[in-house]
Amino acid sequence: MKRLGISVYPNHTDINEIVKYIHLAGRYGFKRIFTCLISVADKNLDDVLGDFKLMLNAAKEEDMEVIADLEPAVFKFLGASIYDLKAFKDMGLDGIRLDLGFSGMEESIMSFNEYGLKIELNMSNGTKYVDNILSYNSNVNNLYGCHNFYPHKYTGLSLEHFMKCSKQFKELGINTSAFVNSKSAKYGPWPVSEGLCTLESHRDLNIEVQAKHLLATGLIDDVIIANSFASEEELKALSDLNKEKLVFNVQFNEYATELDKKIVLEEYHYNRGDVSEYMLRSTQSRVKYKGESFPPVNTPDIKRGDILIDSDLYTRYAGELQVALKDMKNTGKTNVVGKIVDEEIFLLDYIKPWTSFGFKQ
Repeated sequence: MKRLGISVYPNHTDINEIVKYIHLAGRYGFKRIFTCLISVADKNLDDVLGDFKLMLNAAKEEDMEVIADLEPAVFKFLGASIYDLKAFKDMGLDGIRLDLGFSGMEESIMSFNEYGLKIELNMSNGTKYVDNILSYNSNVNNLYGCHNFYPHKYTGLSLEHFMKCSKQFKELGINTSAFVNSKSAKYGPWPVSEGLCTLESHRDLNIEVQAKHLLATGLIDDVIIANSFASEEELKALSDLNKEKLVFNVQFNEYATELDKKIVLEEYHYNRGDVSEYMLRSTQSRVKYKGESFPPVNTPDIKRGDILIDSDLYTRYAGELQVALKDMKNTGKTNVVGKIVDEEIFLLDYIKPWTSFGFKQ
């Protein structure tokens, strides 16, 4: 099950604002919280635990799982050890994320903790770290993977490295997560704030497109907003996403008929198995609407991302929906009825044979 998450930082922002934010996100179906314990070692323990208790109480009221990022020094600060994670359970946490990690054996020992706490591993390094942990016969059911985020512009992961690291965890059946950036949020765990995301290519994208991309890779289970506080509009946009199927935002042109729009927006679409390198083909509409009229009314040359419906001049193909993967010369028999919005065109690369997809105006 794919989930949405938020991030909160009790040591950096007002706890009352955090509680309000958690309840707002809860109303929109968010089920995960990322938080940070890395910088608490120089704080008063009572203050730290007091703020975390308020935050965790709000999370429990919204049935949200809370995992805190930490480093080995935090164990000593809280009186915990790899053999005894009671301090984290007593705080109300559901898991701990090991930002730096140990040698592999320690993570394996922690995966068998008696409290069922999730042990979340750093996914972004691309080493054999997770393989080493599993070589100690770890309890995979208690292991998660989570990418880093990057507040400094141009330091985020490349897509190639992201895919490599994510596949490594996904192929092992481990729950995976990555971060997206809210344009309206101001706070993260560090003073530098130039956006906060896992993939560098996401830094200036709409939050909805970032999330669509992560999910479209098929390698990420949970999408978490890295900075706080995201706007209610952004929370709603993510909550409205179809997390199981890629749905493109589209713009119709003046030539699109009501029947064209019905085919695009209401019919079920999947790419044929015998794929073309030039177009996605959703062929059921030509069967369902056989006998309807599809006169050629707008047949300019075709651009990548254009939404096409074959005209009556293509006889048995009339009514078939296609999406252009490349620029093409139009034969004069295919109507261009609209296009995928520019910032989502790159997502076409994630539609494979038999992949289901949809459209939203």
